[in-house]
Amino acid sequence: MTTEATMRQRCAAQLVIEELLHEQSTLPPRSSVARLFGRCPLGADSVSWYRGAQGEIAVGEILAQLPPEWTVFHALPIGTKDADIDHLIIGPGGIFTVNTKHHGGKNVWVAGRTFMVSGHKQPHIRNAKFEAQRVTSLVWERMPLLAPAVPLIVLVNPKKLTIRDQPDPVRVMDARHLRRWLLKLPRVIAEPDLVELTALFDRPETWRATSSNTPRDLMTRFTALDKEVRVAGVRSKLWALLGTAATVCAAALVAPHVVDAVLPLVFSVAH
Repeated sequence: MTTEATMRQRCAAQLVIEELLHEQSTLPPRSSVARLFGRCPLGADSVSWYRGAQGEIAVGEILAQLPPEWTVFHALPIGTKDADIDHLIIGPGGIFTVNTKHHGGKNVWVAGRTFMVSGHKQPHIRNAKFEAQRVTSLVWERMPLLAPAVPLIVLVNPKKLTIRDQPDPVRVMDARHLRRWLLKLPRVIAEPDLVELTALFDRPETWRATSSNTPRDLMTRFTALDKEVRVAGVRSKLWALLGTAATVCAAALVAPHVVDAVLPLVFSVAH
């Protein structure tokens, strides 16, 4: 196990991509026939990792648009297991941990301590609080006068997001509003403190040791897999359209004969 030269070199979704590629490595390669008919290359256990990676990458792209006075870290390993902080943001407006959730096409309902996705409770609020508490503990060991880290839950492409009450101190929001929300915050951290915070979070020794996979290699492999998934999706839809078209054509050819056979029976019943 080794660590990166600096933690800012890590890419968005790095740990999730590592898990995804590990799952995929256990699967046999698709046959040429499977590829032709658009069979998805993802295994059943890989789908959630793939969607998670898509969500974290999307949020990472949004955060990359922040001004220079903001610093963003991705996929920071924390704790003793495989847990990580999806994104850690520091800037004039404070310190923020981001728990990204890709609930594409699903209804999300939030009220106080309750977080529901398509009618099912999820532990997202508890997890987000825990991540922020871990970061706050790291900061207060050196800089006890700073405000605690604020936990954010950022949703990617929800069908509908309903927030009755924000679950204090957690903030839940659609990813599309994240950048603007951050930039509207008042300054609470001075420039010298931002420099010290950046140095603290940038040191690999601050975090759990990680694998030797380089971000560039991981992203290259993920991009290749992502292309396979998208191509498979297009082929699958094309075959479905062809199947529908064939069914319609067959029905059009058969229908006249069916009508000719049924009409005498209808007349015989009527008389």
